[in-house]
Amino acid sequence: AKFSPDGTRVLTASVDHVAKVWDTESGECMHTLTGHEGEVKLAVFSPDGTKVLTSSADHVAKLYVAKLWDAASGKCRQSFMGNAGRVGSALFSPDGTRVLTVAESTANIWAVESGQR
Repeated sequence: AKFSPDGTRVLTASVDHVAKVWDTESGECMHTLTGHEGEVKLAVFSPDGTKVLTSSADHVAKLYVAKLWDAASGKCRQSFMGNAGRVGSALFSPDGTRVLTVAESTANIWAVESGQR
């Protein structure tokens, strides 16, 4: 589990293929981030707290934008596909404009806005 940079939310990753964003004040689930086909191994907030990055055993790292979430649809903003194997680690650059994914023996750096390497 990870706190958001401002401490108002907590992010959890789960074996049931989802990540969840929780309100720290009420303890209620604000968003359920769906779309992975495997166990969500990692979930982190971007440095400014506006985005969530998840990585999974489904060979895909997904980037979610918290402010654009529709609770009913669980819509994803960007998918980083083409990793060579299971994505075991994923993180934002300090300025939040790039994402690093590490999949078994490879590492990729992706542009957040375009999804391109």
